[in-house]
Amino acid sequence: MSQRANKVALLIGSDSDWAVMETCYRQLREFDLQVDVQVLSAHRSPDDLRKYVQLAEGSGIGVFITGAGMSAALPGVVSAHTTLPVIGVPLESGILGGLDALLSMVQMPPGVPVGTVAIGSAGAKNAAILAARILALSDPALKSKLERFAETQTQSVHEKGKKVKAKISKQ
Repeated sequence: MSQRANKVALLIGSDSDWAVMETCYRQLREFDLQVDVQVLSAHRSPDDLRKYVQLAEGSGIGVFITGAGMSAALPGVVSAHTTLPVIGVPLESGILGGLDALLSMVQMPPGVPVGTVAIGSAGAKNAAILAARILALSDPALKSKLERFAETQTQSVHEKGKKVKAKISKQ
């Protein structure tokens, strides 16, 4: 690698995927990660996708996050061209509401791994957190940010618990 791998490649097959994957982008930016967003299709621009993936590691990319619906070919094709971690976010589309994409991602053949998260926005946010955790293995500052993020989530749960208890006590 020519640079420290501290960037995330966020790949989508169409601009329509951005409505969900923007959640991922925003979460990555909250961790102050550099994000390279690309619209590249496994079916409609396969040569461009292959070239991008093959050059990504040398440009500092450490993790790929791919959002894909329907046949969800994008994450598998990315994984076939790299040894870097690939996280797939199944997107809701078509009559199966994202289940087709989920099944496509989790059924990758042996040797072509794709870490797969939940369908939709929750998965997009978790993909960002998972990517940050992967990069934090070699970045103590990022690890500290993740620890603060976890503390904030815990505090939020405590606050919500207080609100529920206050409502109950008024009954």
